[in-house]
Parts: sequence; structure tokens; C-alpha cells
Amino acid sequence: MTYTARSIVWIVIYLLFILLPLFALLAGSLPPARDFWTEFSAALGYSGLAIMGLQFGLTARFRYVTEPWGEDVIYHFHRRISLFAVALVIVHPLIMIAVHPELLAFPKYGEVPWGAVFAFISVFSLLALVVSALWRAELKIPYEVWHITHIALAIIAVTGGLLHMVGWSFYLVDPWKRSLWIALTIFWIALVFYVRIVKPLFILRRPYRVQEVRGERGDTTTLVMRPDGHPGFRFRPGQFGWLTVWGSPFKITAHPFSFSSSAAASDGHVEISIRNLGDFTGEIPKVPVGQRVFIDGPYGAFTIGNPADMHVLIAGGVGITPMMSMIRTLADAGDKRAVVLLYGSKDWDSITFREELEQLKARLDLTVVHVLADPPVGWTGERGFVTAEVLMRHLPRPYADHEYFICGPAVMMDAIERTLGELGVPMSKYHSERYSFV
Repeated sequence: MTYTARSIVWIVIYLLFILLPLFALLAGSLPPARDFWTEFSAALGYSGLAIMGLQFGLTARFRYVTEPWGEDVIYHFHRRISLFAVALVIVHPLIMIAVHPELLAFPKYGEVPWGAVFAFISVFSLLALVVSALWRAELKIPYEVWHITHIALAIIAVTGGLLHMVGWSFYLVDPWKRSLWIALTIFWIALVFYVRIVKPLFILRRPYRVQEVRGERGDTTTLVMRPDGHPGFRFRPGQFGWLTVWGSPFKITAHPFSFSSSAAASDGHVEISIRNLGDFTGEIPKVPVGQRVFIDGPYGAFTIGNPADMHVLIAGGVGITPMMSMIRTLADAGDKRAVVLLYGSKDWDSITFREELEQLKARLDLTVVHVLADPPVGWTGERGFVTAEVLMRHLPRPYADHEYFICGPAVMMDAIERTLGELGVPMSKYHSERYSFV
């Protein structure tokens, strides 16, 4: 089955999981009819709950499901659809209160329906989840703490929503309707069980050992890792994996990093190059040789392989890591097609892989264009940032014949995507890797 066909199939399945529970409520025995806005509010609540429950599946890293789009696209969709689900759930009680203002009357002690209590718990958890996700950096919440609380709040929110629905039970008169929601709940629990128990067990049996810790320019460290007691996995250049350096795969704070090594390596070894960003990445240079680590991968659709006359790689900062995997793989494969690397860096001394890129020019038709934000005295190359003018100065026409790969800061990537659109490059010819998953 082609990627396009698989994409359509999974989209249909996703919509069925969201809409069928809502349609099922309208079948069979129906309660007494209520006004339109009350029924509409209830529909929003049920739909929001169905979307929230299915979020556990979006983040389960089922490779066969995510492969047509790439894991980064799935995670960004997860974030957007989560906000939509939260909006549905929040609007649900607001409409109810607007239609039935008597609901605001403060009940006597002990007379609060338990369904209403769980509704409050669910909504409060959702609000806390959204605030911590959107403003994690501003609130200075460490990634590890955020990850744990994010999962806990999501489980509390969905559980509270389910108990609220059961407590009200207005549409759950028929046993088969209750069975449907019980089955959905079991499915959601199974997804969590798979992600947190089953999958880590498989990863635990396939550890890696750090063979070398290599310092690179730009405050970057490369971990060279070899499979320990197994053949490893094959990956495509540009893909990434979730790395756990300290602890076991059951630890929920694995981090995604692109592979920087050649995909043509036959011994199963994997290299990941990590820049010090001031968080846990500052500890990477201290990793001892021989350390046992775990890699969950490979993931991602950001990879070469489509027909093209030229590969144009546009990297900013640490976005060079997947590009290095592509360049090294093309060199090992003896690919004769031209490769142009437009590489934005802060200054000359911080260009990661600078010397190796020069050496690789002898093994493939590689042109490297450095764009420096803070160039040294006497610099005659490109200055500032990668712009439309830089692209046009270094790429031959027609621009639509080339295949483009973009990875770097979000601002840079947005600008490059707009530029390619203005130059007439179809979306199918350029690929972006947005490595921020939160």
C-alpha cells in the first residue's frame, strides 16, 4: 500500500473513532428531547472527550501509522487538535450555563452531583495542561517535570470526563451504548499500557553502548553508540530516534534527536550529535564511554529518496545534524547528483562539522555555502541569514527541479518555506523537520 493510500486509510479510521461514538448516541433508545443549544452543547462535550481519548494513540509512536507523515507532523497535529478538543470541552459547560443559568446556583453542602464534580476536575486539569504546554518556557518548567505532569493531567482530564459522562448518563440508557464507551475506555487504557509498559520492554532488550564521546565545534557533542547484543536497526538518512541516556526505557523523559551518521553503516552503529542548549544537554559531554543507553527509532519522513536533479539542504544551527546524515550517506553510496548545503551559523568558529564538510567535497559533488550572522573581519562570503537572495545566488534554475530539505529555527524555516513558494517550488518538492515536539 502506498504512503498516500495509507494516509487516507488512517485519516478515515481517526474520523470514525471520533464521530462514531457521537452518532451512536443518536441511535437506539433516545431520552426526552431538549432544546437545540442543550443538545448541541452535549454533542460538543462528547466529541471533545472522544478526541481527547484518542490523543493517547497519536503519541504512541506506532511506526506504521506515523510513517506516511513523519513523527514531527503527528506531534504538531496532536498539539493543534488537543487545543481544539479543549475548546470543545470548555464551550460545552459555557453553553449549558447560558441556556440554564440556574446551574450557577450554589448547591447545599452534600448536594453537588458527583458527575458535576468530575466535570470540574476534568476542566481544571485541561486548563492546567494547556497553560503548562503553551507557556512552559515562560514558566521555566523543566522539560522532565513538564513531561510527567503533562501525562498525569491528560489522564486525569480524560478520566474526569468519562466519570462526568457516566454520572449524567443522559444518553447511555441502552446497554450497548454503555458497552461502546466501556470498549473505548479499555482501548485508551490499552494505548497507555502499550506506550508505558509493552514498548519499553521491547526497547529494554535492545540496548546500546556508548563507544565514543566526540566533541564538535559549536558546543556540540557526538555520541557514537553500538548495539549491545543485537544487530541494531536500519534507518534512512534524516530520520531520528528517542534517546534515553540515564535510566531505563520506562523513564518517560526520552528526548528526540536526529541521527547524524551515515545510514549506510553495516555494523549497526548510530551517531547522534547534540548541542548544549543549557538544559540536560549540558550533561552530554560527561557521558562515560561504555554507558548503556536506549534508542527508540527510527522515526520520521524527513529523508532523501525522491527523484531529483539536485539535493538542496538548508540548515540553521543544530539543524545540520540530519543534513550530515544525508551527506555522509550520499558520499558512501557514491551518488553523483549535485548537493548544495546552505548552512546558517553564528560565526566561523561555531560551525559544527566544518572541517569534515570540506573533506566530503572530495567524495561527492558538494557545494557548501556558509551564511554567518557574525562574520570575521575580511569575510567575503554570505552574511546575515539564508534569504531568497541567497537561494537565487547559489541555485541554478529552474528551482522546481530540485528537492529541498529545511531544518533549523522555526523563524528561518517559515521564511524559507515562503520563499520557495514565491519561487514556484511545489510543496511536494520541499520537506521540513521541526525538531521542537512540545
